[in-house]
Amino acid sequence: MSSSAPAPAPDFSSLFQFLPIGAYRSSAAGEMLRANPALVRINGYEDERSMLIDVNRAHSDWYATPGQRARFQALLARDGYVRGLVSEVVRHTDGGHLWINENAHTVRDAAGAVLYYEGTVEDITERVRAQEALARSEERLRLLTTQIPGMVFVVQVPDEGDPVYRFVSAGVQQIYGLTPEDVLRDANVLSRYRHPDDAPRFAEHIRRIHAGLPDIGFEYRIVLPDGTERWLYRRSDTVAHEDGGQVRVGLLLDITDRKRAEIALHESEALWKLALDSAGDGVWDWNIVTGAEYVSPRIKAMYGYTDGELLQDSNELDERTHPDDVPQMQADRAAHFDGRMPVYRNEHRIRCKDGSWKWVLSRGMVIARDDQGRPLRMVGTHTDISELKAAEAHQRALETQLRESQKMEAIGTLAGGVAHDFNNLLAAILGNLALAREDVGPDHLAQESLTEIGRAAIRARQLVQQILAFSRRQTQELQRQPLLPLVEDALRLLRSLLPAGVRLNTRLGAAAMPVLADATQIQQVLMNLCTNAWQAMGAQPGDITVALRETPVDASLALKLGGIDPGAYVCLSVADNGPGMGADTQRRIFEPFFTTKAPGSGTGLGLSVVHGIVKAHRGAIAVHSMPGEGARFDVYLPLASNAATAEAPSGQVPGPAPAPAPAAAGRHIVYVDDYEALVFLAGRLLRKHGYRVTTFVSGEEALDWFRRSQEPVDLLVTDQNMPGMSGVELVRAVRELRPSQRMAIVSGHVNEQLVNEAQAVGVSDVLGKQDSMDALAESVRQLLDPG
Repeated sequence: MSSSAPAPAPDFSSLFQFLPIGAYRSSAAGEMLRANPALVRINGYEDERSMLIDVNRAHSDWYATPGQRARFQALLARDGYVRGLVSEVVRHTDGGHLWINENAHTVRDAAGAVLYYEGTVEDITERVRAQEALARSEERLRLLTTQIPGMVFVVQVPDEGDPVYRFVSAGVQQIYGLTPEDVLRDANVLSRYRHPDDAPRFAEHIRRIHAGLPDIGFEYRIVLPDGTERWLYRRSDTVAHEDGGQVRVGLLLDITDRKRAEIALHESEALWKLALDSAGDGVWDWNIVTGAEYVSPRIKAMYGYTDGELLQDSNELDERTHPDDVPQMQADRAAHFDGRMPVYRNEHRIRCKDGSWKWVLSRGMVIARDDQGRPLRMVGTHTDISELKAAEAHQRALETQLRESQKMEAIGTLAGGVAHDFNNLLAAILGNLALAREDVGPDHLAQESLTEIGRAAIRARQLVQQILAFSRRQTQELQRQPLLPLVEDALRLLRSLLPAGVRLNTRLGAAAMPVLADATQIQQVLMNLCTNAWQAMGAQPGDITVALRETPVDASLALKLGGIDPGAYVCLSVADNGPGMGADTQRRIFEPFFTTKAPGSGTGLGLSVVHGIVKAHRGAIAVHSMPGEGARFDVYLPLASNAATAEAPSGQVPGPAPAPAPAAAGRHIVYVDDYEALVFLAGRLLRKHGYRVTTFVSGEEALDWFRRSQEPVDLLVTDQNMPGMSGVELVRAVRELRPSQRMAIVSGHVNEQLVNEAQAVGVSDVLGKQDSMDALAESVRQLLDPG
C-alpha cells in the first residue's frame, strides 16, 4: 500500500503582489504587516518598508471623516468582514485627499482566535469626482431648465426595451401635474396620458427615431385624469450612443392655445377671409404641398391686376418679389415652418402690373401639418405699407441731411478760422511787400521778383475770399464787371489743382462780356464745375473744355431753362469727355447731398451750390450728357447794360508804395493785434507816415497800459478777433476809462452784427483788413481828419 505526500498549501504571494488594487494584511493588534505595491502607490510611498514604518508609528487617523475608523472596526467585529465601504482618506505623505472603496475580512485559527486581518483598498477618487461633477451639472441643468417653458428631458432610448429618463425638468408639472421624480421612477407614466387616436402616429414617430431619421418635431394630444385635452409639441436630438441605444435631449411644449386658435381659424375660415378682405388686407391661402394659392381680389387689385389675371399659384407673387428681398422672405418662412417663429411675418417689395414696386407686410400661419410635422397649409394677409416705407425713407434722408448740414457747418466754422489766420499772413506779406518795393526803388532788379510775389499774394487772397464765401461769412455783392477776367483768374488757380493726365482747354474769346455778378461766387461756380468734371473721370486721363460766349435766349429757350427772362446772355460752358450720366442721374444732379461718388468721396453739395449761385444771379444752368459721351454744363448769366463797368480789382498787383501823406507831427496811435508780424509792420508804416505809435499784441496788455498811463491817445486801432479779449470788449473797457477816446476796429470778417456791436460801444469806424499798410495809414488819416 502506497501513500502520497499531502498537497502543498496554495501560495497566493504572486497574486498579492500583482493585484491592480491595494491589498494589505494587519495583525490582530492593528499593526500593518504587509502592503502590496498598489497600496504603496496609493499612499504615495517609494516602497513597502517605508510605508509600514510610517503608517505603524503614525498617530493621525487615515480617515478624513471623524468616526469612520470606529465604524469600520464595528462592522469587522460584528460581521467578520467589511464590503464596499466608501471613505474619504488623507495620505500621510502629502496630506492629499482620496476616495477609496474598502473590503476586509478576519482570518481565525482552528480555535476561532483572530490570526490577522486582510483587505483590499481601491482608489475611486476619479469616479467620485466625476459623480460630484455630474451632480453639479445636473443641478445647473435643473436651474437652467426652470427658465425654459415646457418640459426639458434627457432620455436613454435602448434599441430594445423601454426608455429610461435620466433628467426631467420641473416643467412636467405644468403639463401633466406630475413631479420629475414620478417620471424618473416610471418612464411609462407619460404614455398612459396619450390620446388613443394619436398612439399610432406616436409609435411611428418613435420608429423613425430608432431608424436614425431626423426628428422634425411631432404634435399629439394627451388626456389628463380630469378629462382635459391638451396639445403637445415634442422634439428631441441624439447627443450620444451608449449601451446599445442612444441618449436624446428633448423639449415638450404645451401648444394647446395655438392649436385651438388654428382650429378656430379653420372653422371660421370663410368669415375670417371676408373680414380681413373688407378691412383692407388682402387674404391668401397657400396649399404648400401642391403650390396652389388662393389670392383674394383685393390683393390682385393692390398690384393693379383684375381678378382673373393672376393664376392660382404661389409662384405668381414669388416671381414678382424684388430679388433683394427673396432671401429674407425665404428665411422667415423657414423659421415659421420649423416652429422657431409662431407667426410668419415679412416685409418685401412686389412688382405691380405697371412696373412700379409696392412694399407689403405679409403675415401668416401654418394651420395644417402632416404626421411628421411638415407644413401642409398656410394662410395670411398682405398689407400695403408703401406710404409707411416712404415716410421712413424720407425720415432717414432728413436725418442724413441734418448730419451733413451739421458737418458742413462745422467745416465752415473751421474754414472761417483758417481764413482769419490767412488774412493776417497776407496782410503782413502785402504790407512788407509794399515797404520792400519802396526801399529798393523803382529801378531795382528785385522789382520783377517782388511783382511776382505780389501776384501770388493776390491769388492767395482770392483763395481766402473763396474760403470765406464757403463758410458763409461774406454776403453777396453784385457789381457790374467783365466776366472774362474773372474766368481767367479762376482758370489760373485751377491749372495748379488739376491732376496729372487732365488737360484744360479754353475757348474764351476777346470780348469783356460785362455781367452783374459777385466775383467770388462766379469763380466758385467755375471751380466747382471743373472739379466735378475731373472727379467724374476718376483715374482716367481726359479733357476739360471751358468756353465763354455771348448768346441770345429767346422765349422758347428761356422757358426750357426754367422760366428766365428772354434777352442777351453770356454762356459759360464746362465740358468733359468722362463717363457721362443717364437720365435718372441728370434729374437729381442738383439735389443737395445727392452724389454718385463712393461713400466718403464727396458731400453732394458742389452742384447744388452752383445751382443756388446761378439762380441768385438771375441766371440758369443746363446739363447735356449721355452715358459714355461725357457731360457739358451751360451756365447762362444775363449781360449787363452797356454802362460803365467797374474793373475787377481782384487781379491787381500793388505797385510801389506812394510817398507818405503828410500828417500832423506827434499824433499818437495805439495799435493792437494778436499777430506780432502785423503789429511790427503797422508800427513801422504808421511811424513812416509821421505818427507816434504804441503797439500791443493782446487786448489785456493794451487795457493794462490805458489803466496805468495818462498819456493822451489820438486813436486806438484794435483787431476784433483776438484770443482772450476781443476788440469790442477792449473798446468797451477803454470807454469806461476814457469816455471821449476815438477808437476803430479792424476785422477780416466785417458783418452787420459786428458793425452793430461796435456802434453800440461808440466805435468810430469798423475797417476791413487792408491789402496794404498804406491803405491802413490812409484810413487812419481819414479817421483823424475826416474833413
